[in-house]
Amino acid sequence: MHAIFDYGMIPDYVVRGQRLYTLFTSMFMHGNIPHLVGNMLYLYVFGDNIEDAFGHGRYFAFYFLCGIVASVTHIISVTATEGMFWPAVGASGAISGVLGAYLLLYPRARILALVPYGWLYVARVPSIFFLGFWFVYQLLLGLLEQSGGVAYWAHIGGFIAGVALALALRIKKGAPRIEEPVF
Repeated sequence: MHAIFDYGMIPDYVVRGQRLYTLFTSMFMHGNIPHLVGNMLYLYVFGDNIEDAFGHGRYFAFYFLCGIVASVTHIISVTATEGMFWPAVGASGAISGVLGAYLLLYPRARILALVPYGWLYVARVPSIFFLGFWFVYQLLLGLLEQSGGVAYWAHIGGFIAGVALALALRIKKGAPRIEEPVF
């Protein structure tokens, strides 16, 4: 727990220009094992395609820039609340940027997903629906402030940054467009 306060991004410090390194270190900290596993699953499913599209160097810069935008969005969302003094941890904001880029670059790719319909079914869902639903869900929870310790506005900020940066970076020449299921 001590490490989370040392390396997590505490908005009050960042706003005062202190501990700016936590904008990066917080992306490598996670609150618990399910948090880490969930982030790594999303990164595994979507990240390699975006890295292939941008190239290693641009993907590296893209990922961290999305994470920083996510942190800034989180800071704005907690300004003048007690959230200014609580550490934010996790790669979710940066990974949300990856999701935003994926939605823009591969809208017809099909994602293997569990779909609740009476029972749980495995279905191949177009990424535009899967990621669109994910974004709307984050937005609703952010607007309803049902955080429970989750930085929904960081997810939203990272996602929007991913879309904007994907438009700016575009796909490197010769990168294949994926229309087959990725997972």
